[in-house]
Amino acid sequence: MNIKFGRNDLIIETGKLAKQASGSVTVQYGGTVVLVTACMSKEPREGRDFFPLTVEYQEKTYAAGRIPGGFFKREGRPSESEILNARVIDRSIRPLFPKGFLNDVQVMAIVLSSDGENDPDILALIGASAALSISNIPFNGPVACCRVGRVDGELVLNPTYAELEKAELDLVVAAGANGVMMIESRAKEVDEEFYFEALKFGVDNIQEILAKQKEFVQKYGKPKANVILKKIDPVLAKRIEDLAVERLKEIYGLSTKEEREEGVDLLSKELQQQLTLEGYAADDIKSVLVDIEKTQVRQKILRDNIRIDGREFKQIRPISCEVSVLPRTHGSGLFTRGQTQSLAITTLGTGDDEQMIESLEGERYKNFMLHYTFPPFSVGETGPVRGPGRREIGHGALAEKALLAVMPTKDRFPYTVRLVSEILESNGSSSMATVCAGTLSLMDAGVPITAPVSGVALGLIKEGSKAIILSDIAGLEDHFGDMDFKVAGTQKGITAVQLDLKIEGLSLELLKECIARSKEDRAFILEKIVTAINNPRGELSSYAPRIEVLKINPEKIGELIGPGGKNIKKIIALSGASVDIEDDGSVLVSSNDPLKSSEAIRLIRGITDEVELGRIYTGIVKRIMAFGAFVEIAPNKEGLVRISELANRFIKTVEEEVKIGQEIKVKVIGVDEMGRVNLSKKQAEPNTAK
Repeated sequence: MNIKFGRNDLIIETGKLAKQASGSVTVQYGGTVVLVTACMSKEPREGRDFFPLTVEYQEKTYAAGRIPGGFFKREGRPSESEILNARVIDRSIRPLFPKGFLNDVQVMAIVLSSDGENDPDILALIGASAALSISNIPFNGPVACCRVGRVDGELVLNPTYAELEKAELDLVVAAGANGVMMIESRAKEVDEEFYFEALKFGVDNIQEILAKQKEFVQKYGKPKANVILKKIDPVLAKRIEDLAVERLKEIYGLSTKEEREEGVDLLSKELQQQLTLEGYAADDIKSVLVDIEKTQVRQKILRDNIRIDGREFKQIRPISCEVSVLPRTHGSGLFTRGQTQSLAITTLGTGDDEQMIESLEGERYKNFMLHYTFPPFSVGETGPVRGPGRREIGHGALAEKALLAVMPTKDRFPYTVRLVSEILESNGSSSMATVCAGTLSLMDAGVPITAPVSGVALGLIKEGSKAIILSDIAGLEDHFGDMDFKVAGTQKGITAVQLDLKIEGLSLELLKECIARSKEDRAFILEKIVTAINNPRGELSSYAPRIEVLKINPEKIGELIGPGGKNIKKIIALSGASVDIEDDGSVLVSSNDPLKSSEAIRLIRGITDEVELGRIYTGIVKRIMAFGAFVEIAPNKEGLVRISELANRFIKTVEEEVKIGQEIKVKVIGVDEMGRVNLSKKQAEPNTAK
C-alpha cells in the first residue's frame, strides 16, 4: 500500500516478514524502514484486573550502518529515546482496546533501516496500528499519526532531522476515527493560536492514512478472535451499589486525600468480609467497588458541578514557591501545589560533564539534563527503589522539553546543567510541578533562562455531549477521568504539550478550548513563581565552578594541545584547573578557585598569544650557553637573554646571574624575521633597569 505523505511515499507491506506473529507489517518512508509485530496470549492472565499491554521499540545500529560502541558490541538495555518512543505508541493505542480485555498483548517495533533523515518513530506508530488492525487481536482502530514542524515560520509535514534542528515547533499528533488520541510536542514559545493551527494541519494530513488502513484491513485482515472479556455479575454489582453508595458519598465529603483513601480502604475490607461469605470472589468485589467509585466521582462533577475536594472547575489548588532551600547546592527551588510537591536542585558542571548520547543519527552531546524521581513515600506507600522506570523517564523528558526552550545558548552560558526533581508529595501532575520547581531552581542558581516557565495539567469528564474541563487535576480526577492534558510555557507561548486519553478520541473544538484554558491557568501559576524570584540571580553560588571563556586563533589549537596532549596536560597539572577546547577556538577554563583559573589562563595565553614586543613574561631558564641563557616564556616557546642583558652590571659568566630551572622575569626586546625572540632580564626588573 502506497500513500503520498508529504515529500515521500508511505509504504505499508505485509506477508513477507515475521509471518508467525498475529499481525506483522513493514512501514517505509524514504530509506527508513520499521518492522512492527503484534501478538496476543491465548488466554487472559488470571488474577489481573487491568489490560496487560506491553510495547517495545528498538533501534538497531545496523539500520544506520554502524556497530555499537562499548565492550560488548551489541545493543543493551533500551535507551531513553527508545523508551519514550515506546510510550508514545502505548499512549496512542491503549484506549482502543475493548473494556474487560485481559489477554497479554505485545507490540514490537524494530528499526531495520535508517536513512539519517526521517525519524522512524512516526512509522512505528502507524505500523503498530496496521499490525493490530490486520491481526486477530480485538482493536478498535485504526489510528494514524504525523510529525509537524514549524521551520522558518512555515508548517512542514514530517520534517527531517536537519529541519528539526532549527524548528520552532516539533509536534507529534495521533488521531483515530473519533478525534485526536495523543499529542507529544516541544516548542520555542509558540503562541496558542499557531499551535492549534499546527495541530489541525497534522490531523488533516493523516486522514488519508486512516482511510487507506481500512482498505488494507479489508484486503489482508484476519477475523478477530473470540476472546473472553471480563464482566461483572450484575447481581453483585447491584448488591455492592446498595451497600456502598451512601458510604461513598460520606467518604468523598471528607476534606483530605488521606481520610478519603482510608475510608475507601475500610469500606472495601468490610464488603469483602461480608460478600465473600456469600460466595463472591474478593477480586470481583474490589473491581465492582472501583467502578462504583468512578461513577460517584464523575457524577459529583457532572450532576453537582463540584469536584471531590470541593473546588470549582477552574480553581487551582493553593500554591507556595520557595528558593534557596538547601545551603550547599548551586540552586534549589521548592514548588508545592495542593498535595503535590517538587524539590528541584540545580548543579552546574563543565564540558567534561556533558552527556554523550549514541543514537541512529550518530553521537551527540547534551549540556542540559533533567532527571525526575518518584520515591514511594511521595504517595505514602512502601515499595522497591530501583533505577528510573518508564514513567519517571517520560515525566522527566516532558519537563526537560518544557525548560529547554528557555535555556541559554552554550556561548552565553558555557556550563553543563543538571536539574533533578525530587517528588516529595504527589496528588496530581508532578511533571508540571517539576517544570515550576525547575524554573525556581534554575533562576536561583543564576542560570540566565530567557523567561520563567509554568505548567498545568487539565482533566476532562465527558458523558455524551456534555464535557467538563478541569483545571489542575488531582490524582482521583486523573484516575477516573478521561484526559490528562499537560501544557507548559512562558508568558509568550507554549514550550511543551503532552496529551493522554482514556476515551477513543477528542474533537479539535474541545482541544482548542483546553489550550485556551491552559493559557489562563499557566498565567496564574506564573504569577506565583515570579513573586518568589522574578529574574535569574546575577551571581553564581560560591560552590559552583567558575568558567571563563578565551578565544584563540583556531590555527593555534594544535599548538595548545601539543604532541600527544603534552601541553594541555601540563597546563592542567600546573594550574589545577579544568580546560576544554572547542573546534571554533573557544577555550573554557573552569575551577572553584579563581587563582587556579588565572594561572591556567596565563599559561594558555603564553602558548597561543603572539610574542608581543615590550611585554614582560615570567619564564624558566632552560639552557645556559657561554653567550647567554635560553628562557622558556611559554610551553615550547623560548627566547634568548644575551649575557649583556642579564644584569645592569658587568658579569663574567652567565652562571653568576641565573641557574637552570630558575624562574625570572624577562622583557621582549626584539623578534627577528625568523621568529627568534630576544629577551632582556635587566629591562624587566625596574630596580636594575637603566
